[in-house]
Order: sequence, then structure tokens, then C-alpha cells
Amino acid sequence: MVRWHRKAVVTSAALALVLAAGACSDSGGKQEEQKADAGSGNVATTPRIKVALITHSKAGDTFWDIVRRGAEAAAQKDNIELQYSSDPDGAAQANLVQTAIDSKVDGIAVTLNKPDAMMPNVKKAIAAGIPVTVLNGGLDTWKQSGAIGYFGQDERIAGEATGDKLKQLGAKKVLCIVHEQGNVSLEARCQGIKNKFGVVENLNVDGADQPGTQATITSKLQQDKSVDYLVGLNAGVTLTAVQAAKDAGSSAKIGSFDMSKEMAKAVKDGTVQFAVDQQPYLQGYLAIDAIWLSKTNGNSIGGGEATLTGPSFVEKSNIEAVEKFAAAGTR
Repeated sequence: MVRWHRKAVVTSAALALVLAAGACSDSGGKQEEQKADAGSGNVATTPRIKVALITHSKAGDTFWDIVRRGAEAAAQKDNIELQYSSDPDGAAQANLVQTAIDSKVDGIAVTLNKPDAMMPNVKKAIAAGIPVTVLNGGLDTWKQSGAIGYFGQDERIAGEATGDKLKQLGAKKVLCIVHEQGNVSLEARCQGIKNKFGVVENLNVDGADQPGTQATITSKLQQDKSVDYLVGLNAGVTLTAVQAAKDAGSSAKIGSFDMSKEMAKAVKDGTVQFAVDQQPYLQGYLAIDAIWLSKTNGNSIGGGEATLTGPSFVEKSNIEAVEKFAAAGTR
């Protein structure tokens, strides 16, 4: 399994994540707030605190279910009341941060995929004495926010590694499918692929509209027969692209970012050639655990630098190492 690291730091507390997988949760929805109870098992004896996890997830996105399970596992271990909310709109997500400030949470874990909209309220939280961690998106901006840590992958590096992979696989023309316009992380992935591969065209779709996404990809492939590789930027869109390629009668092969139970099956049977795994469970786990460690013991994960959770390539040759975790909903 190929791994690319700038800095990767895992505490002894984080090593418990394999055994601490949380129970399956419902999908995060627009301006949704749900709480994870501490439940049974080993729980920290430190005073109970309240932490908000605020993402840019759209409803029904299985990737964010995995992030959330990691966060819930850390919250259960750390005696944290976890409040989850999400909104794909940058201004609305920023409002969720303000709501968390007003409710006097003890910490906030947040995505910065739309930093221009998010930054003022994130800085406001920090100015109010609320520790903030950043996960998944915002690698280039998290430090200027004043956050205590970042947990995710370097999307440009992940894209460049994918570009190299596509060259090795003999691709000639690549279609990079962007399912959320304005998301800096997705743009960085496609740009990274282009940096290393060259002949790459971006195709914008609405990831929340599966039939529309399928129709757009099908139409594109029917119009441009020179496309011989599709790269989806999340597992759900990639699996939609698989069906779109069949509808178009295209022989284009398919690669993906991100894992899921269904993606593991597709990689195993060869429907998808590879998936770039950024370990979303670990992102959620560390973003919450870092707040607890900071508040209870003054710890800092990463030594002032980002803690990278990926990328790594999952292919047919190594799928057996991760498929059981994918089946459990934690990869």
C-alpha cells in the first residue's frame, strides 16, 4: 500500500480507534444536529464536555457517515457529548459555527473546504476561548485561523500521486468528475492530477443529484470517445460513473477517491481500478480526540504541522487488508 506523508503523528489514545468503532449512524443532513451518547465501555473519568462537529456534508453522503463514526468513537472514549451538524453551503455552515459558539461548546471540529465563508466565525470561536480543530479540508488555511490542529490529506499531493498512477496504468485522456463546485479540496485533487498527468478535463456535476450526475457523465462520454479514464472524487459519484459508462457504451476505465463498503467490492471485482483512501474515520477520531487531549492534558498533535491521514492506494492487490473494515463502515 503506497503512502505519502508530510507529517503523521498518532497518539496512544488514537491507537484505540480500531477497537472503538462507533455504532452505525444516520446520514448527516442540512442543519441537522444529533448527539452521540457515551454509551457503555471504557470512558474517560475527566469531566464531561460538549464538542461540536460541523461539516460541509450533503445529506446521504456515506463518506461523512464514516467521519462521524470516528468522531463518535473518540467522543465515547473521552466522555464527550458530541453535537453533529452540517450544511454544504459555506455561509450556512458558518452560521452553524456561530450557533455552536452561542451554545457555549467546549470545542469545535470543523471543515474549511470553503474557507472564505468559514474563516470569520472560526476565528470568532477561537477568540471566545473555544479550541478548534480542522479536518478534511483547509490544509492551506487552517494555521491562519488559529486552530490547534489539522487532520486530513494534502489534496494536491493526493492528486499528483493519482496522476502518476494514471500514467503507470497507460491512461491517455482523463475526465475528473467534480461533484461540488467551489470546494477547494476537490479542485486541488483535479489540479494535482493535471500537474502530473497533463490531459485532464474537469466535468462539473451535482453530487446530490444522482440521476442528473449519471446523465451528465453518460452524455459526455457519448460526445467524447477519446476519454479512456474517469476519476470520481468520492465513492458515490464514482459508482454512478460506473453505470454511466455502461449506459454510454464506453470502455473507459475508472478510478476513485475515497472508500466505502460498496467501493471495496468494486475494487475487488475490478469494476474500479483503484481508490485513493484518506482514512475519514481517522480524521473524525483525531479531530475530536485532539480537543480532549488539549483541554485535559495540554497536548498538541502534529507539532504545529498538519497530521496527514492519507493518501494511500487501495487496489485489487491489497483490498483484502481493508475490506473487512470497509464492510464494518469504518474505512
